[in-house]
Amino acid sequence: MRVIRGLHNLRDEDRGCVATIGNFDGVHCGHRAILDQCREQAARLGLPVTVVVFEPQPREFFAGDQAPPRLTRLRDKVALLGECGVDRILCLPFNDALRSLTALAFIERVLVDGLGVRHLVVGDDFRFGCDRRGDFHLLTEVGVSSGFGVEHTRTFTIDDERVSSSRVRTLLASGNFAAAARLLGRPYRLGGRVVPDRQLGRTIGVPTANLPQPALSLALQGVYAVVTELPDGRCLPGVANIGWRPTVGSERPVLEVHLFDFDGDLYGRRLTVLPCAKLRGEVKFDDFQALKRQISADQARARAYFLEHPAAGAYFLEHPAAGAGFLQHPAAGADFLEHPAAGANVAAHPVTAVPTGDGSDDSLPLASAPLAREAVTSDSSAGAPADHDDG
Repeated sequence: MRVIRGLHNLRDEDRGCVATIGNFDGVHCGHRAILDQCREQAARLGLPVTVVVFEPQPREFFAGDQAPPRLTRLRDKVALLGECGVDRILCLPFNDALRSLTALAFIERVLVDGLGVRHLVVGDDFRFGCDRRGDFHLLTEVGVSSGFGVEHTRTFTIDDERVSSSRVRTLLASGNFAAAARLLGRPYRLGGRVVPDRQLGRTIGVPTANLPQPALSLALQGVYAVVTELPDGRCLPGVANIGWRPTVGSERPVLEVHLFDFDGDLYGRRLTVLPCAKLRGEVKFDDFQALKRQISADQARARAYFLEHPAAGAYFLEHPAAGAGFLQHPAAGADFLEHPAAGANVAAHPVTAVPTGDGSDDSLPLASAPLAREAVTSDSSAGAPADHDDG
C-alpha cells in the first residue's frame, strides 16, 4: 500500500482508480462496508482502490479543542485501511488553501486532474467545497462529462442503528467495550511508545509504563482493567489510567499502564493496550497518600475483574506466555478480599467475549457496562459532542 502525502506527490501511475473520500476515523464496520463497495468496483474495472483522507480532519481544523476525540491516530488508520485491502491513501493537508477551494475546483484538481478517478463511492449526504455546492448530485453531473461514475454508499446498521464513529465514541465513554467492539469489528486498542517519566509509581511499588497520547485522540479517560500486548507477543493483564493525571499534573495526556506481576525494562518499546472494563473516572485527590490508597483499590478491582470472568482466564490459558504469573499466584486476589467494596458490583455486570479481530479464535472479555456508577458520572469525556461527520 502506498501513502501519498499531498497532491504534489502524485505520480502518473496513481491516475486511474476507484476512490472514496472521508475521515474513516476508527475504520469501523460501516467504513469497511464502503471499502467493500470500492473493491467490488475496482475488481470489475481492474483498478486500484484509493482512499482520500484529510489531516487534520475538517472538524478539528474548524473546532480545534472542541472537536470530537479521534478513535484512531493517522498511523493506526493507515494500518487498518491497509488491512482492508486499500491500495493507496491520498492524505490531503486540510488548511486554508484546501478549505477555500470551491466544489468544482476540488473535483477538478483532486479527482479529475490529480487521481483520474474512474469510479467514486460517497455518501448521498456528502457535502464539500467552500461554497457548499459540493454534493452527490454535483458529483454525478460532473462525472458524466468527466468520465467517472458515482455510487452512493450503502447504509450499514447493527441493531437497527447506523454504525458511526460518534456511536462508537459514546459506547467507549460509557464503558461498553463489548458493544463498541461489535461496531468496530475488533476490540478497541490504544498504543504508543514507552517514555521515561517521573517514576512516582515506583516509589509506592506500582511501576507504570507511560505512553504519551495526542490530546485529540483521547476517546477514553479514567481507570481501566486492561490487557497489554508486549513487543515479544506476550499479553499481560493490568490496570491503566488514561488522561491528565490531575493529582500529580501532566502537560499532555498519558496512558499509564501497570502490568501485574511483571518485571522488565520497556523504555522505548511500543505497546498495544486493550481496555476491557472501566473501573472509574479520573479524579483529583487531596494528596498523594489518598491517590496511593485509590491505586491499591484500583488494582484490586482490576485483578478481581480478570479472576471473576472465565473468558479472561480462557484467553490467558490459550496463551501460556500471556500472563502466566497472574494465574499462578493465589495472592493475586488478596487485595480484593481485603477490600470488599473494591469489587462489589463486578459480578452484577455480564461480560461478553468478542473476537480480537485478527482472524484467530482468540477472544477477550470486554465489559458491557462500567464497573462503577462513578465511572460514568465523573468522566468528562462522556459528554463529548457527537460527531455526525464521520464518513
